[in-house]
Amino acid sequence: MIELLTSETPNGWKISITLEEMGVPYEYQHIKLSERQQKEEWYLKLNPNGRIPTIIDHDNDDFVVFESGAIMIYLAEKTGKLMPADVKGRSLVIQWLMFQMGNLGPMMGQANVFYRYAPEKIPYAIERYQKESRRLLEVLDTRLKDNEYLAGDYSIADIANFSWARGAFWGGIDTDGLDNLQRWIDQINERPAVQKGLNVPPKVDMDNRDEDKAVEAARKFLGS
Repeated sequence: MIELLTSETPNGWKISITLEEMGVPYEYQHIKLSERQQKEEWYLKLNPNGRIPTIIDHDNDDFVVFESGAIMIYLAEKTGKLMPADVKGRSLVIQWLMFQMGNLGPMMGQANVFYRYAPEKIPYAIERYQKESRRLLEVLDTRLKDNEYLAGDYSIADIANFSWARGAFWGGIDTDGLDNLQRWIDQINERPAVQKGLNVPPKVDMDNRDEDKAVEAARKFLGS
């Protein structure tokens, strides 16, 4: 049994979607970021970085894995699903996974902070991160022009990038004209396992969420 410690964020959804797609039995514990549970001593013993998600593999001597990309690779290797076994195919998936980990996630995360959460609006920072996020989404759009998925068959790379790209509007990021990207988002969003994963923890409607409450919780998390 996999125990998933998570919250309703793109990095959290990456793992719940992956588990649902793989059909791996799991239970989850909701880590409430606004209450800073991720900074409590018991959690820091599992994840020294004090972030979500974290998994505990109770079928493998209670082995703990933190960092969402590392968790996805661990689960793919454990199950033999959502990542090819051949060297080139595996590398291609990991390249696009690292694209999300090192580029799309951090830039969109900063766009969210400065556009949505920061108590002081800093135009330079907002524009900087929105423009870079748009550029990265254009990279995905170009890749998806001639490819149904990012790395051959549907894989953890698609799940990782989808979990962030679907929420571009939250950071005020322009996605007009990115038709290939939108086709891919819509296609993945229709998968039953994806919808189940997006409901762990209970679903936040990204189009109709209570913005004031979301911003208040995020500012508390950020220590503003």
